[in-house]
Amino acid sequence: MVSDDGGPNHISDQGPGRAFHRFRYGPWRGGPDPLRPPFDVRAAIDKIGQDVLSTGTVRDSLRDLMRRGVDGRGGLDRLLDKIRRLGAQARRRGDLGGTLDQVRAALDQALAAEREALAGSDTDDARLAELELETLPDDVAGAVRSLDHYSWRSEEARAIFEAIKTMLQREVLDAQFAGIKQALESPDPEVMQRVKDMLADLNALLAAHARQEDTTDQFADFMERYGDFFPEQPETIEELIDALARREAAGQRLMASLSPGQREQLGQLLSHVLADADLASEMAQLADNLRALRPGLDREQPANMRPGGEQLGYSAAVEAVADLADLEALEAQLSQGERTSTLDDVDVELLEKHLGREALSDLQALRDLERELEEQGYLTRGEDGLRLTPRAVRRLGQTALRRVFAQLDGSGRGEHDDHQTGAADEPTGLTRPWVFGDELPIDTPRTVSNALRRSGLTSSGVALAVDDFEVTETERRISAAVALCVDLSFSMVHDGRWGPMKQTALALNHLMETRFRQDALQVIGFNRLARRMTPVQLAEVEPDWVQGTNLQHALMLASRHLRRHPEAEPVVLVITDGEPTAHLTGGGDAYFHWPPTLETLRATIAEVDELTRRGATINTFMLGDDEGLARFVDALARRAGGRVFTPDISRLGEYVVADYLRSRRGRR
Repeated sequence: MVSDDGGPNHISDQGPGRAFHRFRYGPWRGGPDPLRPPFDVRAAIDKIGQDVLSTGTVRDSLRDLMRRGVDGRGGLDRLLDKIRRLGAQARRRGDLGGTLDQVRAALDQALAAEREALAGSDTDDARLAELELETLPDDVAGAVRSLDHYSWRSEEARAIFEAIKTMLQREVLDAQFAGIKQALESPDPEVMQRVKDMLADLNALLAAHARQEDTTDQFADFMERYGDFFPEQPETIEELIDALARREAAGQRLMASLSPGQREQLGQLLSHVLADADLASEMAQLADNLRALRPGLDREQPANMRPGGEQLGYSAAVEAVADLADLEALEAQLSQGERTSTLDDVDVELLEKHLGREALSDLQALRDLERELEEQGYLTRGEDGLRLTPRAVRRLGQTALRRVFAQLDGSGRGEHDDHQTGAADEPTGLTRPWVFGDELPIDTPRTVSNALRRSGLTSSGVALAVDDFEVTETERRISAAVALCVDLSFSMVHDGRWGPMKQTALALNHLMETRFRQDALQVIGFNRLARRMTPVQLAEVEPDWVQGTNLQHALMLASRHLRRHPEAEPVVLVITDGEPTAHLTGGGDAYFHWPPTLETLRATIAEVDELTRRGATINTFMLGDDEGLARFVDALARRAGGRVFTPDISRLGEYVVADYLRSRRGRR
C-alpha cells in the first residue's frame, strides 16, 4: 500500500529539470483495504480439503462451505435463518380479512346516523326508509350493494357511504399500482380518467411485448407519462411486468387465504366498486396479460397468515402477502443453492430489499467463491463436476505435513531436521541459522544480507554478529523408493480411520516432493483389487462398498515399483485395518473369502518373500484391534524382519513420516 503521509521507508528522486518526489510506504490507514480479496481462498480450500479427506466430495464440501460461510462472512445458513424469521414476522403482520371489518364498522356508523335522522321525521317515507334499512342483507357486500341506490336523508351518512366506495376503489387500484392511491386522493375527476388512460396504454404495451415486438420506445414513453404511478421506477419492461405480476399474484393468494364466506363477500364488494365498465374491463384485461406473461407465479397457495395482529386494508393486505411471497421465493432459491452450491438464480434485488446490503455482500462472496477457486487453480471442472487440482492437493499435503511435524516436535520423537552432512555434501537449496558445532558450509550472501538488514553499511564496512550467520543445508546422496500401501476397504470408514489415512499419505507425498525430491513414492490403494494412485486421486477417493482386502495385489504392485528403482533404498509401508481376505487367481481375477483361506495367505506371503529378497523391509501400521490381523502382521514381521506399529489413529501421520525418515537413512 502507498500513502503520502506515513510509513517507515521513503524514496526520493531529484535531478536536473525534475521535481523532488517523496513516497512513504506503510500500512493502509484509509479505511478497509481496497485490495483485500472478498475471502481467504487458501482458508476456503483448507476447509474443503478437510471434508474431502474425510469421505466427502468436492461438490458436497463446497456446498457445506457455502452453508457455513467463509472468512467471517455469513453463509447460507445465516441468510436462511434471517429469511425464516422475517417470514414468521410477515405471517403475524395482520388480519387479511380486515377490509370487511373496516367496511362493516364504517357502514354501521353510516346506518346509525341515517336512523337518527329518520327518527326525527314523522313522515310515512321515513317509516318506509326505516323498514328498508331493517331488511338489508346481513353480509357486508350485500348491504353495500342494496344501499347503492338508497336515498339518504342524513348528509353525514351519505358522506360516510360515499367514502366507503371511494376507499374501496382506491384500495383495489393501489393494491395493483403502488403509487396510485395518493393520486386518487385528489377531488379532480380528471384523475380517474388519467388512471383509465394509463390502464389502456399499459395493456397495449403488454400486448405488444407479448407479440415480441420491440417496445423500447413505447416503454420509455409510457414511463414518462405515468411514472408517478410506479414508485418502483422500473428501468425495463421486464421489471415493470415483474412488479405488476408480483402484486397481481399476491391479490389472488390473499383471496385464497380467506374463508369461503369472506372470499365471496370481498369478491362481490370489489366487483361492485369497480362497476365502471371501462375501469373493470381494463383491470380484467390487465390480470389476463399478467397471468400470460408470468404463468409460473404462485397464485393459488394460501398465505397461511397467523391469527391476530391489526386489521389490514385490502392494499396493505396484498402488500403483506407480496412480501411474504418474496421471502418464500428467497428461501426456496437459497435452499436450492444450499443443495447444489449454485446461487446464480437468487434474486439479489429481493435479497437486498428484505435483508440489506450486508446480506447482499455475503451472497456475492459466496457466488464468487467457486469462480475464485477455479481461477486461482484450486478446482477444475470436468465432465464429472468439480475436482481438486494438483495445486490444491499440494496445499492439503502441506497442511497435513505441518500437523505431523507439530506432533513430532511435541512428542520429541522422530526428529525430522537432519543436520548431518551428506556423503557428497549435496546442497538442498535451503539455509538455516548457524548453531554451535555445525560443519556445514557458510552461506555468505545470506550472512552478509542479515548483517546489512540488522545494522546497515557502516564507514568501516559490514559488522557481522553471530546471529547473522546462516549455513547451507546438505543431505546424503541417497534415494529411496517408497511404496505406501493404503487399505481402501469399507471397514476403514469405521472409527474415523479414512480421513487420517488420506492425510497421512498426502503428508508423506508432500514431504518427498519438497524435501526429498530424489525419492520415488508410489501410493497404492487396495480393497478387492489394488491400483496405483496419484495424489489427486487419493485425495478424492471415496469409500466404496467393496468387500475384500487384497494385500497380495498391493505388494505385487509395490514390487514392480521397487524394480523400477534398483539403486534406491526400498521402503514398503502398509496401512491396514484387516487381515488379507482376497488375492489374484491365475486368470487375474480377484478371489474373496472371509474368513481368509489358506490360498489367500500363501499368495500374500509369496509377495512378502519376493520383497524380502529385494532387501525391502515391510513395516505395517495396524489400525484397530482385529485379532486375525494381529496374528498375521506378527508372523509377517518375523518372516520379513519388519516392524509392526499400532498407533492411535490421531498419531498415524506421525508414525508413518517418522518411520520413513528413519528408513531412508539406509542400511547398506
